[in-house]
Amino acid sequence: MTHVEDELADQPACWARAASQAARYAKVLPVPGERVAIVGCGTSYFMAQAAAALREGAGQGETDAFAASEFPHGRRYDRVVALTRSGTTTEVLDLLSRLRGRTATTAVTADPDTPVRTAADDLAVLDFADERSVVQTRFATTALTLLRAHFGLHPDTAVTDARTALTEPLPERLVECGQFTFLGRGWTVGLAHEAGLKMREAALAWAESYPAMEYRHGPISVSTTGTATWMLGDAPDGLAEQVRGTGALWIAGRLDPLAELIRAQRLAVAVAASRGLDPDSPRHLTRSVILAP
Repeated sequence: MTHVEDELADQPACWARAASQAARYAKVLPVPGERVAIVGCGTSYFMAQAAAALREGAGQGETDAFAASEFPHGRRYDRVVALTRSGTTTEVLDLLSRLRGRTATTAVTADPDTPVRTAADDLAVLDFADERSVVQTRFATTALTLLRAHFGLHPDTAVTDARTALTEPLPERLVECGQFTFLGRGWTVGLAHEAGLKMREAALAWAESYPAMEYRHGPISVSTTGTATWMLGDAPDGLAEQVRGTGALWIAGRLDPLAELIRAQRLAVAVAASRGLDPDSPRHLTRSVILAP
C-alpha cells in the first residue's frame, strides 16, 4: 500500500478527531462578524476556497480566499487564517511575516515545530493528520473538517459517508476514461478544483474543474465518449441529461461532498496504478515548496 492510500483511508478517524477538537481552538479561529481571509497554496488554497464559501454562506461574516502569493495587501481583515500542512511553505511564511502586528493570524498546521510557530500569532495543530506523502489527502480534508465544525456546519453524516466512500466500488468504466471534469457549486467548487488537482498530481491525468454552471459555457465541448464528468454536491437541473447527451460518463455526487472528494482521491490512485505510476512520487513535486532567498 502506498503512503497516499494509507493516508486517504485514515480520513474518517481524522475527521472525527478534528470535529471533537473544534471547541479547543474556538478562541483562535474566526468568530461571527469578523472580516476574514483564508489562505493557502495548492491543495490548501482549494480548501480555503471551500471554507470561505461555507462561512460566508452561513452568514458568519465576509470571508475571502486567496492563494498566499496573491493576497491583496490593500485590504483590511480582522483575521487571516493560513492552512499549511508543512509549516514551511515560503509564500505562507512571507505573508504571515508581512501581517504581523497589524492583522491577527492563525495557522492551521500539521507540524508546529517549524517556522510557522513564530510566524503566526496562533496555531491550530492537527499533527495526527500529518502525512508522509507529497500528495495531500487527509491533512487537507481534516483542516476543512475542523473549520466546518467550528462554523457549526459539520454534519453527523460526514464521517459515515467518508467510510462509505472508502468501501464502495468506483463506477464502472471510470478508471479507463481519458479525461475527467469535476464540477461544484458554492463551497464545493473548491472541492472540485482539488479533485482535479489530485488527478493531475497522482495520475498525470487530463483533468479540469469548474463551477457547474460555468461548465456549459465552453468546457462541455471536451466531453464525449470516453470522458467523465463528476458532480460534487447537487447538480443544476438538466445538467446530468446534457452531459449524458455528449456521450460522457456522468457521475452524480450522492454522499457528503467532502466524502465525495475521498472517492475522487481513490480514483486518482486507481488511474495512477492503471498507468504504472507511483502516486507517492509525483512528477516535479516536493512535499513543501521552499523558495531560495
